[in-house]
Amino acid sequence: MLRQTIRKGEPRIVDTPKPLTEQDIPQQNSLPFRVTHRYGDAPLIPARILNEYIYCPRLAYLEWVQKEWEETSDTVEGRHVHRRVDKKSGTLPEPDADFEEMKPARSVELSSKKLHLVAKMDLVEGVNGEVRPVDYKRGKRPHVPRHAYDPERVQLCAQGMLLEEHGYKCCEGVLYFAGSRERVIVPFDEELRLMTVESIKLLRNMVDAGRIPPPLEDSPKCSRCSLVGVCLPDETNLLRSLGDTVRPVSVRQTDALPVYVQSHRGKVAKKGERLAITVDDGEPVHARLAETSQLVLMGNVYVTTPTLHELMRRNIPVTWHSYAGWFLGHTIGTGHGNVELRTAQYQGSFDDLVCLNLARGLVQAKIRNCRVLLRRNWRLDEDIAPTLKSMARLAEQAGRARDMNTLLGLEGAAAAHYFQHFAGMLKQFSGDSMSFEMLNRNRRPPTDPVNAMLSFGYTLLTRTFVVALSATGFDPYRGFYHQPRYGRPALALDMMEPFRPLIVDSTVLTAVNNGEIRPTDFVRSSLGTNLTDRGRKQFIATFERRLTQEITHPLFGYRVEFRRLMEIQSRLLGRFLLGEINQYPNFVTR
Repeated sequence: MLRQTIRKGEPRIVDTPKPLTEQDIPQQNSLPFRVTHRYGDAPLIPARILNEYIYCPRLAYLEWVQKEWEETSDTVEGRHVHRRVDKKSGTLPEPDADFEEMKPARSVELSSKKLHLVAKMDLVEGVNGEVRPVDYKRGKRPHVPRHAYDPERVQLCAQGMLLEEHGYKCCEGVLYFAGSRERVIVPFDEELRLMTVESIKLLRNMVDAGRIPPPLEDSPKCSRCSLVGVCLPDETNLLRSLGDTVRPVSVRQTDALPVYVQSHRGKVAKKGERLAITVDDGEPVHARLAETSQLVLMGNVYVTTPTLHELMRRNIPVTWHSYAGWFLGHTIGTGHGNVELRTAQYQGSFDDLVCLNLARGLVQAKIRNCRVLLRRNWRLDEDIAPTLKSMARLAEQAGRARDMNTLLGLEGAAAAHYFQHFAGMLKQFSGDSMSFEMLNRNRRPPTDPVNAMLSFGYTLLTRTFVVALSATGFDPYRGFYHQPRYGRPALALDMMEPFRPLIVDSTVLTAVNNGEIRPTDFVRSSLGTNLTDRGRKQFIATFERRLTQEITHPLFGYRVEFRRLMEIQSRLLGRFLLGEINQYPNFVTR
């Protein structure tokens, strides 16, 4: 789930911003991550990123360096506006040609190492013996003194300077606003050229320093930015003690949801804009690609190559499970391009103090959330207060643990208290056939239905966090508390610790106490207990329903789904590892 935000566009703030200087970018503590380039080997600055830099330096850094991108209705509308000019047509004549009879050239790409620029121009037209770039904008013409904002003017000027660098005469450009169907002439005067050159210099210095600019404070620009859910400006400023509150934001429901396929000999193929799921060439069941967040396959399910290609193009992961539900791995496209974040992750994972700091917070949050769940759902007449008091003491001790072995012992002691009383949260039905019992926590294999659901639920939660961490740029296999083993997603196991009771254990209680899962939904043998096909489908439905439930964030105060909360926590971990905040804020329910 992503916030209801609109990418930068109309209307913007009416004040024309001043040119940025070095003093406008506050200093911050950061990891010693530096981007060094050999002379002449630095990547060229896209003119579009120069636009973003004038609008917000942090936005430019997120998009260009950390490769963040979020699709919104405005980006889709922008592609629709550019659909014609994005089709390359016409040619740009030689600089000494006659431009009076020049046909407009669309989608013209030029670059210059001298200017450190590269640009893809929507349209280049000839007029009065000169050429001028035309840049298409999706919104309406703003009612400001120069009829355009500085970011758009600087981007257009950069295109004009590229044309001049290639020998063309270019003194002005055109901004075409599709929303109002107006053309605005932008003269390339000395002031605009100086602003453009200075912006290129500052952007290059920012990138070479390898330091992300701090978020804007209480800025009206944030609500208009597509990356507000990635940047988390108010949340970051609050955690840095630079703000008092988080501005109220609207968080929309997630339109795209996972598609589960567990039918034996199932086949998934692409049919237009839909997935067609069949079993033994039977009647297909369809799922729209636009409403699919991931494809979850259990057992012997076949996916066609064109389907995999399309899922990779759309950044829709495919997660693979055994028929029994064990998480085997996931398939993605090229992956997230945020090398900076993974570098910080690896550096932190080799620092014992960083690992212990994160591990203490994760275990403490897990114990506290287990205690809250036990207190809220206790059903027996037996006094639970002594157990709650012991768990509170263990949580406090976990926050002061001096080494990992001590922390493991405290976590184990708290888990013993918790699972010893877990059955006291389960509803006891009148008939023996409808009752669930649990003596203790066991696994590999689980010996009773409750443990079977817990193990399956933790597998689903692991897969969910692997996908969330991969989507935000992390390596899910390098953790801080769980030590790396072959094929074990250690970071996903770390991050899910506080969420085990809130999501999986709560799902088990809901499934049992509401009668959604029955004792007949399990297969029992000398090798253990497992869910049947019907039981697995029902449990998955309950689990996904839990992920879509909204809660009030105890720190930020807004309503958010658990599914979106996992992404927020992943991004806050990145803010901590990159030095933007001093402590990672674990999620502890009230």
